[in-house]
Amino acid sequence: MFLITGATGNNGQEIVKQLVAAGQCVRILVRDPQKAADLQALGVEIATGDLDHPDTLDRAFESIEKALLLPANSLQQVEQEQNFIDAAKRADTMHIVKFSAAGADRNSPIQILNWHGQAEQYLEQSGIPFTHLRPVFFMQNLLQFAAPTQNEIYLPFGDATVAMVDIRDIAAVVVKALIEPEHEGKAYTITGAEALTMHQAVDRISQVRGRPLHYVAVTAEGFKQGLLQWGQPEWLAGALSDLLASVAEGRQSAVTTAIADVAQKQPISFAQFTQDYASAFKG
Repeated sequence: MFLITGATGNNGQEIVKQLVAAGQCVRILVRDPQKAADLQALGVEIATGDLDHPDTLDRAFESIEKALLLPANSLQQVEQEQNFIDAAKRADTMHIVKFSAAGADRNSPIQILNWHGQAEQYLEQSGIPFTHLRPVFFMQNLLQFAAPTQNEIYLPFGDATVAMVDIRDIAAVVVKALIEPEHEGKAYTITGAEALTMHQAVDRISQVRGRPLHYVAVTAEGFKQGLLQWGQPEWLAGALSDLLASVAEGRQSAVTTAIADVAQKQPISFAQFTQDYASAFKG
């Protein structure tokens, strides 16, 4: 049986659905079971626990062979991940797949990448067999930045290309990494099949919307102010703006073959993504 954290988020939901479709037994760790009603309908087990409280985790790990550590953005992220890893070690868990981020490095000046890097190192030093998955910017992120009521999309990417990845492909890689033992001890940077500038991306979104969408390249500070206006807390607005501003330096331009190598499928193209989500872009 697999234990999954972060199951109620966009990535987590897709991962759980694909695991269930593959015939796997799944248990999800949630703080509020009511938020997992849709997933429970798929036949998954629900374990109530909180990564901030280690004493709530041991029961969740009973009879668990492998686990997915998919952390939420939190000021306590590193400690939460360490609590999960410690509980897994107490339960003699055989393998942890760590959902990380492209560029994760405990020495990175970019806070989110630093935190992921610290957690990766802690997992490696725990002695538990591991796999690190490091996806780049998700295509589905554009659904919130390119709302149907807006004619502009504001991002701090400059003119850099981004090898955006569809979360459905990330989930396919996660499933294989959990099921197949040959991925233990490895790290994969997960990208799509092509690197696009945001100008190119919004042109394709405009085609499915049936009306123009314009890309406005903003500074990291400008993006942060926008997030603050949306109600994000100061620390998260700063952390996300620093992370996304690093894209302008070309840090997510390289295309990898992780999806083909691990999931044994071709990545979903950006054109296919826009077609699949056309109704969301149109509103």
